[in-house]
Amino acid sequence: MGEPVTVIEKPSTNHGLVRFETNRSLTGMGHERYTKDQEVIGDRPPDVVARQLLATGRVDQVHVYAQTITVRLSAGQEPEGLKQIVEDLFIHYKPGVEIPDEASFS
Repeated sequence: MGEPVTVIEKPSTNHGLVRFETNRSLTGMGHERYTKDQEVIGDRPPDVVARQLLATGRVDQVHVYAQTITVRLSAGQEPEGLKQIVEDLFIHYKPGVEIPDEASFS
């Protein structure tokens, strides 16, 4: 269930910043900012993607505005694998996850 998000990874001229542009808006017109030192509360798409990116331990800050996610990497880190996290944001049944049957809902 779910469908992948189309993501274009764009490096920044500022070392340690990377931008991901998606094919869907995650915040509408609002700006959302997250840091590695703050607990991410909520289950909105920007909350979920920020929580997952920060959980890698390679990200210091995440900023989400509409369809653009800007990530400040931790010192010495590279962005490999972060694009995949964003692409899989709305994939609910991944390999190894058991799909519930009707009996589990009764």
